[in-house]
Amino acid sequence: MAVIRFESFELDTHAAELRRGGARIRLQHQPLRVLTLLLERPGEVVTREALRHAIWPTTEFGSFDEGLDAAIYKLRAALGDSAEHPRLIETLPRRGYRFIAPVAAEMRPARARRVSLVLAGGTVVGAALLLELSAGDVGARWPARAAPRIESIAVLPLVNLSGDSTQEYFADGMTDALITDLGRISGLRVISRTSAMQYKGTRERLPAIARQLHVDAVVEGAVLRSGSRVRITAQLVDASADRQLWAQTYEGDVRDVLALQDEVARSIASAVRTTLARPDRRAAGARPVHPQAYDLYLRGRHEWNEWTEQGLKRSIAYFEQAVEKDPAYAPAWAGLSDAYHLLTLNGVLPQQVALPKAKLAALRAIALDSTLSEAHVSLGGVRLHHEWSWAAAECELRRAISLDPNNAMAHQWYGYYLSAVGRFDAAIAAMRRALELDPLSPNKVNSLAATLYRAGRYDEALRYFRQVPDPDITSEFRHRRMAAIYERKGMPREAIAELSTAMALAGKPEVGAVLEPEFRRSGYAAAKQAFLRADLRETERRAKQAYPRPRALSIAAGYALLGEKDKAFEWLDEAVRVGDGGLMYLKVDDRFDALRADPRFTALVRRLRFPS
Repeated sequence: MAVIRFESFELDTHAAELRRGGARIRLQHQPLRVLTLLLERPGEVVTREALRHAIWPTTEFGSFDEGLDAAIYKLRAALGDSAEHPRLIETLPRRGYRFIAPVAAEMRPARARRVSLVLAGGTVVGAALLLELSAGDVGARWPARAAPRIESIAVLPLVNLSGDSTQEYFADGMTDALITDLGRISGLRVISRTSAMQYKGTRERLPAIARQLHVDAVVEGAVLRSGSRVRITAQLVDASADRQLWAQTYEGDVRDVLALQDEVARSIASAVRTTLARPDRRAAGARPVHPQAYDLYLRGRHEWNEWTEQGLKRSIAYFEQAVEKDPAYAPAWAGLSDAYHLLTLNGVLPQQVALPKAKLAALRAIALDSTLSEAHVSLGGVRLHHEWSWAAAECELRRAISLDPNNAMAHQWYGYYLSAVGRFDAAIAAMRRALELDPLSPNKVNSLAATLYRAGRYDEALRYFRQVPDPDITSEFRHRRMAAIYERKGMPREAIAELSTAMALAGKPEVGAVLEPEFRRSGYAAAKQAFLRADLRETERRAKQAYPRPRALSIAAGYALLGEKDKAFEWLDEAVRVGDGGLMYLKVDDRFDALRADPRFTALVRRLRFPS
């Protein structure tokens, strides 16, 4: 074994670490292997063929050129070297590479070549991690230092090594899958996709990322796909010390990609000295996924995660093609349900059109795989938002959490349920758990703030509302709530400002324009009355247009705030008729406080079958 020094760098071939001034430089598996081979033969040409045999021996994989080019690019970036004016690595076109800087090596006693990686308690990592280690090997290893205690982890977006930007969806999809698989590990907190994806392409150092996400360790790696073959390279890094704990490369057929993902997750589970919470659902299924169906599913999720009208509609097209290719692929059915549900929840599609499709797809997903947490969230959302089947919704969401304790959306939607039935302490706890799993998600921050608002904890709600950036699909409603808080706090000018912001974000600046003049002329109460009437005129006009259109519940709330009860109940009846998802909060929605003593309101609550 040796430590090889050049310039201010040193490569420890035993620890598989590149350092500069004692600080470790993060470098992935293949670039580090390339550097090792170049340093072992300084001044000599290391041919592309030699590199292929040493690092990419599977000739049928067919992506050697792209993989090597990407590895050299990453290596030069880490070393601050240039292809045009090299000081370290010289390119010989069509031949290979040569290390041209002076090199010094310090030899160390070699260890036994064959090792078995054994962790505390006698757990063997597995056959895949029983390796022949040599001076040039940077495969899976466990450092001689005591392993840190890992109770929380983040999977950073896997790097797409294909060199083809159209394959980004595949790398992102593999990241999602790994997050989901690791989420099934008992006792391990896994950061959700929304927060992890914010570090895509980042140059931020791991300790800083770990502090922001409040995690002990980070998984990072890369995906290389060519034709029917896929290779995943992953490493587990102790985030506080920024040192590698484990690394490995996996390769297989895209048809068996689910098994490949599970193998990576199981190896990481062993590395953190944890066991899976239950038997592996995919191992039990033992059914390979159709490659084209999987590809279409990943494309669909990529579009769905944009949370835009256009993205959701495109995701439906992909999900539908996926289930045509493989009707038994449950995740694609769950994705189809989620897409239709969000489109109807946001008023883009008529509920009578989209809701039956959302429900049918969720039921199909569960029938195909009853252990799929995402499918239970899908069905729970339909039960909760549109059917008001309270006990059934709670059952689905609790089942989703039991199947995947790290499913942030499951905790979030369970928090919605608890809030709707008035169990605010439990609802706030559920929302805090969702945010803990997805700490950089504006949607989770907004949901916690809204729950605190419903619970009457206004100062806390205001603090969280202020953290959510504009614009998004919740902007108008968020600023209306902030206005209501300022109204309760006796701060009318701030309330006026928030209502004006709400109208600007809703595309109704002419409505907001009535506020300030009326406020100066007649005071806050008159300004609010004028605002509500102007807003109702515009909202009712939009409600007569084609989809997307405003919710009937919003119009009912406007009339309730004006004290026009008959009009309010007229629109509440319309909201029930179309299955308005917002009705789930009717018992705790303060906009309807003036109606609660009316027998018609009591009858409506009974009609919606709220639990007592």
